[in-house]
Amino acid sequence: MPGCFKKTLFALASLISFASFLLIVVAMGIPRWMTGKILCKTGADLVNATDPELVKFIGEIYYGLFRGGKIRQCGLGGRRSKFTIFPHMVKKLNTGLHVMIIMFLCVAIFFTLVSFGFCILNAIKVPYRAIKGPAGVCLWNFLAGGFIVLAVTSFMAAVKLHHLTERIANFRENVFQFVILEERFEDCFWLCVASATAHAVNLLLIAISGIHFPKIKTKTEEANVTPEDIMY
Repeated sequence: MPGCFKKTLFALASLISFASFLLIVVAMGIPRWMTGKILCKTGADLVNATDPELVKFIGEIYYGLFRGGKIRQCGLGGRRSKFTIFPHMVKKLNTGLHVMIIMFLCVAIFFTLVSFGFCILNAIKVPYRAIKGPAGVCLWNFLAGGFIVLAVTSFMAAVKLHHLTERIANFRENVFQFVILEERFEDCFWLCVASATAHAVNLLLIAISGIHFPKIKTKTEEANVTPEDIMY
């Protein structure tokens, strides 16, 4: 049976792994990875809008991995619309990169659950095989965190290098052209960053669990036996 200290560390690691699982699932389900401001360039050029008038042509956009929405401002008031990435819009994006982001997160979810199970196993008993012990827990946490980092990095590449926001804003816009004024990474993106950080914390906890702390030995006082003591 593992000691009380190790039990506590592995129990804490299991909670962190489960929290990481929840963070990824929530991040994938909510369409708030990116928000931004979009300018209806065509409308602004038609009326030769100056700085004070440009407000009437600035809308908003938000999206996640599967869906999103935008507010078009082309001089006649805001028009709200929603869209889905699959199955139509993904053809206009970098399909391979977008699918890879989703696949990376799905694989990360799998390894996160494996890490959760192995942490519980180590909190209950000392596994017979090394791969089921702390070494295995470290491996699964490293893989889970690594795939989350790959997903986050790929999403940043899609936004910055492949102009993801601009492509989504101009999807099925035959008359008006939109340009991006501002982009912000939102809560769901940072949830994935927090999930990767959680696995790094788990690696630290497992490393601490392997430290062998010196045992404190108390010296017993030697009994001084005198002839008087023997008499009594």
